[in-house]
Amino acid sequence: MRRLVVGISGGSGIPLAVELLRQLRCVEDIETHLVCTRGGEITAAQESEMSLEEICGLADVIHDNKDIGASIASGTFHTEGMVVVPCSMKTVAGICSGYTDNLLLRAADVTLKERRKLVLVARECPLNTIHLRNMYELSQMGVEILPPMLTYYNHPQSLEDCTRHIVGKILDRFGIEGKDFRRWNGCVEK
Repeated sequence: MRRLVVGISGGSGIPLAVELLRQLRCVEDIETHLVCTRGGEITAAQESEMSLEEICGLADVIHDNKDIGASIASGTFHTEGMVVVPCSMKTVAGICSGYTDNLLLRAADVTLKERRKLVLVARECPLNTIHLRNMYELSQMGVEILPPMLTYYNHPQSLEDCTRHIVGKILDRFGIEGKDFRRWNGCVEK
């Protein structure tokens, strides 16, 4: 069983995390390990019709963000990597500086030190110089910055189509094909 750590922090974008967890439930050989910050909990209450318990129910294993001794805090606990969705600029700053005062930040730090894939679905608009510098520094460390940018070539008909497309891009980083993910196939003449 392959393990994937999913972090939820306080940036806007809880529907992305929910759709990611829903799609990962359908991947038979992936075990999801979820950790959510207090900011993530607050944002989930604002942005989702689901309760936090229902969102957590989509994961295979749930970790308390205060439990620095959890399995995902150790490099000996093998994972495919980690995705933080949504990823607040506070979380970006914490990861960039190595400030591991909670489990989400520690798990990201472990992912970096073990040279595993770390994907941050960074949420902020507009970006200031500090945000850009932190994301640049992380990209130099091998972190993949994947802001949830909308695409129009796939002709989305709903917000759910946009969400599924972004989740498809996230899953693609881990070699997993997303549900209803439409790849660019070149220009079509009309």
